[in-house]
Amino acid sequence: MKLKTSITVLTGCLVIFLFIMLPIILSVQDKKDEYVASITGSSFSLKDVDNNKITEKSFQGPATALFFGFTNCPDVCPITLNKLTLIIDELKKEKKTLKVFFISIDPERDTTNVMKDYLSSFENKIIGITGKSEEIFTLSKSWGIKSQKIFSDSGSYTVDHSSPVLLLKDGKYADRITHHDNLEESLKIIKKIL
Repeated sequence: MKLKTSITVLTGCLVIFLFIMLPIILSVQDKKDEYVASITGSSFSLKDVDNNKITEKSFQGPATALFFGFTNCPDVCPITLNKLTLIIDELKKEKKTLKVFFISIDPERDTTNVMKDYLSSFENKIIGITGKSEEIFTLSKSWGIKSQKIFSDSGSYTVDHSSPVLLLKDGKYADRITHHDNLEESLKIIKKIL
């Protein structure tokens, strides 16, 4: 009799839990769908560090990664770019490719030469893009990236920014990874797109 009562109580608790949690789960899913729908990218024309013209057509292909950051970033950007270099190497072993673009959100300091020098540390496997502040801002906003200059008392600044790596398939948003994901998780997500 005690077992039957325990099972009944547990079943009741489970039903109540599901009743309470289902709207929350659906709400989170709706927000994720909203986020995905809001990041469609925009038309643009910029130059990479080798002076090649880059447009939204450059993002076409089986798998492309976009990462918005800046060369003076103390931690997240170099960690993420290093991780992307490791991912490129791992995919190459399986004869798969991932095009990676690093788009500066600090174009005032990140000139073509600064970006080129910075990206040489990552074996030049990543395509650097910089340009006019307004164009970069419009492009980053169209992909759902937020950024803001934070000034110190001395007048120097850093840039606070959202830092997902956006994964595209045929130029359209497919998924994202972050610097928090471990390498295996990130590779699994990218291979699904490939």
